[in-house]
Amino acid sequence: MDTTGTLDEALQRLHSSGPERLGRLTNHAPMAVEALAARGQARGVHRWLDVYASKLEEFPSRVEPITTAGRRHALGDPRRAADWIDHFVREVAERPWRDVLALWWPRLLPGMYGGSTHPVIRVGHAVRTLLNGEPTEPRLTELAHGLGYWAARHRPVVVRRSPLPQDAAPAAALDAVTPIAERDGGFPARLERVTELPLWADAVTDPEDVRQRLTELVRAATHRYATHGHGDETMLVHAATAPNAVLRALPALPHDLWAPSLQAAWTASAAVTAMYAPDAPVAYTPPGSLTPEDVIEQALAHGDEHVVKLTDTALDFADEPALAAALRAIELSAPLR
Repeated sequence: MDTTGTLDEALQRLHSSGPERLGRLTNHAPMAVEALAARGQARGVHRWLDVYASKLEEFPSRVEPITTAGRRHALGDPRRAADWIDHFVREVAERPWRDVLALWWPRLLPGMYGGSTHPVIRVGHAVRTLLNGEPTEPRLTELAHGLGYWAARHRPVVVRRSPLPQDAAPAAALDAVTPIAERDGGFPARLERVTELPLWADAVTDPEDVRQRLTELVRAATHRYATHGHGDETMLVHAATAPNAVLRALPALPHDLWAPSLQAAWTASAAVTAMYAPDAPVAYTPPGSLTPEDVIEQALAHGDEHVVKLTDTALDFADEPALAAALRAIELSAPLR
């Protein structure tokens, strides 16, 4: 993890910005700078942020404080993003951050599909930082921003479930996902058309089995990007990064929350697959002699925020298909300008 103070400086720069821009597009900067710092690229964080800064908007206006009585009404209301962030800033200032996370995780988990899954991804990055380093004020504030964004974009998904063999590998389960028929429109419109998904790993309850299954899912989704990423070079990133955010949060959560977290993560990955999978896979180019360090440096030089985040997830495995997936994202995506 970054021990230079660069990450804290970057987060402080970012906390005067809102979680979105143009009313719907996510501010990826907090996630990307955390990924770069975590992967030994702290020296490039501020230069990257200088380029990305044109995509930032000011912190949104407040409506009214979140109250216990009004909480249910405010959940899922993007106009209340600032109110929710304020609420969680107070929460993490008054109680241990793990307690706040454990209290709110089961409340927010059913709605992790709003905001194109970006809120839970932002929380996953924040939790990784807190687990691996000191709970500094900027890092606690970042967790509050992530949780507040999640509450504001909270959106449940209800789908029918078609059975799969209980021992089905995650790659086979993702192959079994039926693509939606109409593929026009953005993420919210496509999500409305996801009405059925395979039921996978629903009987898994042992915490270590949950961790293993979730790890396998993230690996499979990452590998799949190498052969399927051309379906949508940006959105298919989330089939891997959303479940990985949940995986990264598991060590900070009580064990009784792990099994439902696996199911929510599977639903997110499968839904993204249904919405954006291409008609047919393609072969990937092996990374050859490139090392993980080479690949993250290429991702930083390219600059696209989704490339950076997928590369970060790929380096959790750093095998040939995972590195090929990161290189495929670099090939398919437009560089940050």
